[in-house]
Amino acid sequence: MKRLLAGLAVPLLLAVTGCTSLQGAGDKGFVTGDGTIRTVAAADRADAVELTGEDLDGNPLDIADFRGKPVVVVVWGSWCTPCRVEAPDVVDAAEEIGADAQFVGINLRNSSTAEAQAYVRTYGITYPSFYSPDGKAMLQFQGTLGPRTIPAFVILDEEGRIAASIIGKLPSKRTLVDLVSDLDAPAPRSADG
Repeated sequence: MKRLLAGLAVPLLLAVTGCTSLQGAGDKGFVTGDGTIRTVAAADRADAVELTGEDLDGNPLDIADFRGKPVVVVVWGSWCTPCRVEAPDVVDAAEEIGADAQFVGINLRNSSTAEAQAYVRTYGITYPSFYSPDGKAMLQFQGTLGPRTIPAFVILDEEGRIAASIIGKLPSKRTLVDLVSDLDAPAPRSADG
């Protein structure tokens, strides 16, 4: 009986802890990745992401309002050290991309909007962010993001479908700029036309 219980303990423990290949952050309650980039071919993209909520000022925010151009979803928290380190690169990428794409954040686990607003002011962030202290906004990205995945980036195509993701700290500003640029590039043509 002890062997049976011991044999069941490991799978049960893995299921309860949500063990993944992502790096853990100890007792901080979030999971970060290694900056892995994943792209999704246009033919393989699922339905558009539907996400509504409130921004950091309590105003309504709907991701569908940005359809018609790529959207870069930035998952961040003011308490997240990797988020603070990469914030200047994210702001620079948003400025370089300009009107070719819309940036929108998802702020996780800040206990008040005041903390999140201070972060936005500190780093000069000009794009809106969903305020999601409970992480429910992440549920709209099932299969790409977990409820505690931070930092992370999801690039939506002009139809609002997930086209690419970076799980973990941004490798570089250029990485993000290139992922968005690649969405606008025409698909390569075959020799058959």
